[in-house]
Amino acid sequence: MATLRDIKRKIAAVRKTRQITRAMNMVAAAKLRKVQGRMEGFGPYAKKFAEVMSNLSQRVEADIHPLLVPRESVTNVELMVFTADRGLCGSFNNNLITRAEKWIKELERKGIKTSLVCIGKKARDYFVKRGYNVRESHVYVYGKVDISFINDLSRKMINRYLQGETDEVHMLFMEFVSMARQVPKFVKLIPIERQREDEVITAARTEYLFEPSPEELVIDLLPKHINVQIYNAFLQNETSEHAARMAAMDTASKNCGDLINTLTLAFNKARQASITAELMDIVGGAEALRKA
Repeated sequence: MATLRDIKRKIAAVRKTRQITRAMNMVAAAKLRKVQGRMEGFGPYAKKFAEVMSNLSQRVEADIHPLLVPRESVTNVELMVFTADRGLCGSFNNNLITRAEKWIKELERKGIKTSLVCIGKKARDYFVKRGYNVRESHVYVYGKVDISFINDLSRKMINRYLQGETDEVHMLFMEFVSMARQVPKFVKLIPIERQREDEVITAARTEYLFEPSPEELVIDLLPKHINVQIYNAFLQNETSEHAARMAAMDTASKNCGDLINTLTLAFNKARQASITAELMDIVGGAEALRKA
């Protein structure tokens, strides 16, 4: 049975742990407010940009730009997978890595080769350790991403596609739905997907005037479209990470409170048992002296 000193030591240790988890919760909340504002401001722009590009691509011939032309045979696929650089955010990293690995194995069963661009230390460490084909990795870049970094990242992917090293480029990140819900999301970056037939009919109800011509707009906006989608993925993933860490630290703080209550109850029982034993010794000694 644990001694009173052991239980008191455990209670003190759990209280210190609760202080740490509360502090981490507050730090995550501060970071979340900062990046969530940028995400909410940029998200509608990225969504509308994707709709415009999809609509424009229907108005031009596919061969006007190689980024619009799907390959007849897909043998090499590149995946940009996002994770966090640190842990202590619940199942956030594990959900992304599990989805990515499942997706890769499905392609490999079809005979399709895969390569990875890892964003975040957790993804890099996991896939490098297990021998996956990691083309490049970027760690500790959240919060430091600017347009030059995004341009360099997208330019490398576009060049690999144009040179035939990859036939498709996809992206996996955590989409922020709410504070309590974040879901992994796949996005096909290259080639640009056109609108479905039913979407084209719906969009045709509105007449658009283009200046300059749709062809010129498509050629000029295609690289920008890829940049916008990548930057949006950074914001979505970073916001989701902070929300997941807040939830994990809040749960950890509550668990610490429950454990403190349990240990306090055990301490009181042990102390009561100790006092009872001491009283029994005193009573027994007094009775022995009386009889003597």
